[in-house]
Amino acid sequence: MEKTIENIWKDGFLKSDALIAPKINNLYNRKSIHLIDRFKRMFKINLIAIVAFSFIFLIVSFFVGIPLMGAIFFVTLIVLVIINKKLLIGLDSIDKGENSYQYLKAFNQWIKKQVSINKRMSTFLYPIIFMSIILGFWFKDAEGIFLGKRLVNKILIGFPDIYLVYGIPLIGIVIVFLILGLLAFFGGRIYQWDLNLVYGRVFKKLDELLTDLENLNT
Repeated sequence: MEKTIENIWKDGFLKSDALIAPKINNLYNRKSIHLIDRFKRMFKINLIAIVAFSFIFLIVSFFVGIPLMGAIFFVTLIVLVIINKKLLIGLDSIDKGENSYQYLKAFNQWIKKQVSINKRMSTFLYPIIFMSIILGFWFKDAEGIFLGKRLVNKILIGFPDIYLVYGIPLIGIVIVFLILGLLAFFGGRIYQWDLNLVYGRVFKKLDELLTDLENLNT
């Protein structure tokens, strides 16, 4: 029968010849169990929140006339959730046959892998979200004409000699691509900031716990 996390810690995260007192052992057992359970709970709630938001935004986007934005948002976020759901399954499949300390280290390695994958995805995620906003409002119906076309017409009134590319001001295209490049370049950092905002305290406690256990083993 597969061991539960609790049973792993009951078996002890140190070898039989360890010199750490049982009370200290139990203290770190409880801390470790609480930390991992807390992270899993937060991670699952976060995924559920993303799914709920994507569905709500998709529905609202049709009512406010920006369905293209809603559809792109929905597909992008659902793909994000699917990938992270698979990563979460990978966390449950970590080998628990060693001791609890090794499992805690494996958990830390899983977090690093999860962060690395999401940082790479953020290189595309934020530019896609930005483009969905641009396209959504550009093709929004504004009294029988797309909002983007209406905007271009107003610009041409004030700047009739502005250079157009397929009916779009070149300066606008340049600005959009510049923003896309910046979002792609800083996407990983934006994700890291967002991650620390949500899970920062959990990661800090994990590092502290691993440091304590390593010091106790020396």
